[in-house]
Amino acid sequence: MSSTGGKVTGGKTGSAGGGRGKVKGSKAVSRSSKAGLQFPVGRIARYLKIGKYAQRVGAGAPVYLSAVLEYLAAEVLELAGNAARDNKKNRIVPRHIQLAVRNDEELSRLLGAVTIAAGGVLPNIHTTLLPKKAGKDKADVVSQSQEF
Repeated sequence: MSSTGGKVTGGKTGSAGGGRGKVKGSKAVSRSSKAGLQFPVGRIARYLKIGKYAQRVGAGAPVYLSAVLEYLAAEVLELAGNAARDNKKNRIVPRHIQLAVRNDEELSRLLGAVTIAAGGVLPNIHTTLLPKKAGKDKADVVSQSQEF
């Protein structure tokens, strides 16, 4: 028998991608691009670790959280862009974000306790403050005077 005891020894071979290490000459690919996301998966993973929300953070947690945050941001931006277009503006300002969030039921519930700086309030006039219809009032007055 050989001195190695029948085991294969040696490090990595020249074959491409046999082990789990980095292959020399390969370009680094971000986890965001692997997941097809725009939000930074690595940065969110770092924040989850630094924040001590748990002792350990799984590999899928920052990817999932990045996807959720990206979806929420896209939803708010789409609605705010529509609000800006309705007001004939090309730039989204905090007022448009406020209008978008407060007019959407689910986003309004999610951000119910959030104050958007320089957002203002939704335009709303209480029904009791609106003037009454003139046609019905005149008919009521005439019918009352005729009864007497």
